[in-house]
Amino acid sequence: MSSVPPALRFAHLAMEFPGVKALDDVSFSVEAGSIHALMGENGAGKSTLLKILSGAYQPSAGQVAIAGQVRPPASTATVLQAGVAVIYQELHLVPEMSVAENIYLGNLPHRRGWINRHALAQAARRQLARIGESIEPDVKVRQLPLAQRQMVEIAKALSRGARILAFDEPTSSLSDREVQRLFTIIRDLRADGCAILYVSHRMEEVFALCDRLTILRDGHHVTTCALATITRDDVVQKMVGRTLENVFQYTPRALKGPGLSVHGIAGPGLTAPCTWAAQAGEIFGCFGLVGAGRSELLRLIFGATRKTAGSISVGGRPVTVHSPRDAIAAGIVLCPEDRKKEGIIPGRSVLENINLSARRRTARGGVLINENWERTNAEARISQLRVRTPSAQQLIRHLSGGNQQKVILGRWLSENVKVILLDEPTRGIDIGAKSEVYAIMQTLARAGVCVIMVSSEIPEVLGVADRIAVMRSGQIAAVLERAEANAEILLRLALPVENSPPP
Repeated sequence: MSSVPPALRFAHLAMEFPGVKALDDVSFSVEAGSIHALMGENGAGKSTLLKILSGAYQPSAGQVAIAGQVRPPASTATVLQAGVAVIYQELHLVPEMSVAENIYLGNLPHRRGWINRHALAQAARRQLARIGESIEPDVKVRQLPLAQRQMVEIAKALSRGARILAFDEPTSSLSDREVQRLFTIIRDLRADGCAILYVSHRMEEVFALCDRLTILRDGHHVTTCALATITRDDVVQKMVGRTLENVFQYTPRALKGPGLSVHGIAGPGLTAPCTWAAQAGEIFGCFGLVGAGRSELLRLIFGATRKTAGSISVGGRPVTVHSPRDAIAAGIVLCPEDRKKEGIIPGRSVLENINLSARRRTARGGVLINENWERTNAEARISQLRVRTPSAQQLIRHLSGGNQQKVILGRWLSENVKVILLDEPTRGIDIGAKSEVYAIMQTLARAGVCVIMVSSEIPEVLGVADRIAVMRSGQIAAVLERAEANAEILLRLALPVENSPPP
């Protein structure tokens, strides 16, 4: 047994808020030179634990030890000095400052009271080179794509001597290529002896990248083990109490006639006209890699982007869609991929977000809000979809991603929905919330709604959809029945032709 203490040790951590025990007697260790996954549903305690690690929260009980030394009550500044960095999903960078200024913010090299710009640029280049990046130090952070901003955040952590790095859902908005680049950097950090705590909902990532795994459930420690000793079904069972098969909740349904038909639809993001039809009562999956044109196709159908050719029918009848208003009037609604930017109004309540669309029909005289109807409708949708919120008046930005998604679904259930377009409906939410979204999709389909679901997760489309359209390079490559599809076939069809593996 090694006498070397672990790089990071959580010992009997507890954290209480008024009426809520977020963590209860949580203990586990993260070794130097390892990548340690942390998994659990929303509300399991992962975010609370990261905030304790970062110094933003002080635990109600328990201790955090770094390299065997118990850390006294800390601030975020003292945590950084101790060599700990937490890289959150929402990056903490200053957009209007340069890359170099962000990397050395608070520790800018200076001479006689003036910033030494030459030394700053040279130092930033050295830090970026450590992670294989060649970003120009003088570029403003706002000009960088998200993946490069993440690299700047990592370089900033390393510039401060971080040897313990925690990543919070780092791949939620990255392309497959960017994800692989990030994985290379994280593996290099492991090889350099850093201790990595990796928080993710994505099972594939955890099994591909991590050495060990800790699962939290309802604030309690469930297990810590080597990834090689546990299966994916075991992980799901320990997180949510159900097997992976039961999470998808697929049941065959009777189809109920024409749903959505698109014929020769063309426009920005597509390289060839698209033609296909989905039935009422069907869950029609759309799979493809990032950049394949899936989201662009949904936006053309919904009228968020003006199509240049083609026609749309709903229920066997042609409809004219020039704008989202036209689409909603025809019974077509969209849950967008980026729910924070396009799906919700963060500074408004759950009640207002649910009633946002229906208000145009229910306002008295088209002007005065019908408060009684809106309150009743919001409470009904909250109950129907099991939205976890203290009240309908809670600001939606304080809800988890899964509950925000359910509020968006609740908005459209307040309409006469015939076709619902779901663009990555489970992105960034935990597996328990995913299961609830799948159940809602099944309920809608049984009621005769035509459900169109875009997803980049192969297990999801295979587990939920009745048929699957595969998109490649801006066009439909194939439409498969559920029984003919498997992971290998979907990936082969989705890969650009020049990169496809030989048959």
